[in-house]
Amino acid sequence: MRKKLLACLSLLITAAMLAGCGSKPAETAATEEPKDTTAAMEAVEGNAKTGLGIITTIDKSKNAEADANGQVQSYSMVAAVLVDEDGRLVKIAVDGMQTKIEFDAEGKIVTDLATVFESKVALGDAYGMKKNSGIGKEWSEQIAAFVEYAEGKTVDELKGIALNEEGRPTGEDLKASVTIHVDDVIAVIEKAAANAESLGASSGDMIGLAMDTSIAKSKAAEADAEGLAQTYTNIVAATFDAEGKVTSAIVDGVQADVSFNNKGELTTDIATMPASKVEIGDSYGMKKNSGIGKEWYEQVKAFAEYVAGKTIAEIKAIELDGEGRPAADDLKASVTIHVNDQVRLLEKAASSAR
Repeated sequence: MRKKLLACLSLLITAAMLAGCGSKPAETAATEEPKDTTAAMEAVEGNAKTGLGIITTIDKSKNAEADANGQVQSYSMVAAVLVDEDGRLVKIAVDGMQTKIEFDAEGKIVTDLATVFESKVALGDAYGMKKNSGIGKEWSEQIAAFVEYAEGKTVDELKGIALNEEGRPTGEDLKASVTIHVDDVIAVIEKAAANAESLGASSGDMIGLAMDTSIAKSKAAEADAEGLAQTYTNIVAATFDAEGKVTSAIVDGVQADVSFNNKGELTTDIATMPASKVEIGDSYGMKKNSGIGKEWYEQVKAFAEYVAGKTIAEIKAIELDGEGRPAADDLKASVTIHVNDQVRLLEKAASSAR
């Protein structure tokens, strides 16, 4: 799966991110004390690009058997990055969302549809890797160690990290704290960097990433209709300044639909890799039914631009109707979708920002 994933990504990422050109500070006069310009450079408004990368697979899904339930599993690896003018990854946040929906040999869903799935970082010790880890570290701890190691590097330098054939680090400086597969992590960071844009962030900002998944719209198979296992993941990446104001935000989502029949057999090609809603673009098909004539990706972009410059308290104070849609005239002219989930995840991203 990992080899297939990396092969697909080589087609998705067609160009490396271009590094910006920085200017050199003026020479210090001989009579003056040398000045530390680091803080000043970090404080330059908008000198960094913000990017989000998402890679989703469903290839570990399986049919039901007479003595075992079938399972639809979607796995999204997600990275948010801040890239400076020299093309270095100054801030990185990485997380994974693993969602499993079980169904029986008659196509009836076994998993409680009210379940809301949390990310692997949010699960922390509850994910359960530590007990089987040769270094006694949970997934969340290992990904934090890898992110710390990766920050300050370029994408090319990151891709040069020594890995074994399973995608695990082999260098002594890294394998003591990271034994998980990181080939897919490097791939999603590369994708995030390739997607990075100047949205108002500075290289000294903090970065946060938050997501969760609902399966509420899944349904059992019937004699005359296939069942559907739908995992719907909302994702928000945001950067924050020292005052807690959002300096940039990116909103996206992944809707992974896998069908099965009343014999418990999968009918969807599980080799496909679901694209995110932003990646789907106009093909998502919201525009034709939108009262304002805007597609989903256009509306979430407008919402992200609207929250920039606001604190979480100010964002939570945005007026919404009973369905979670914007109610104020200054926002509903460009955003008519539900944004209550995005507001909630922005708060979550702020709480974990670093």
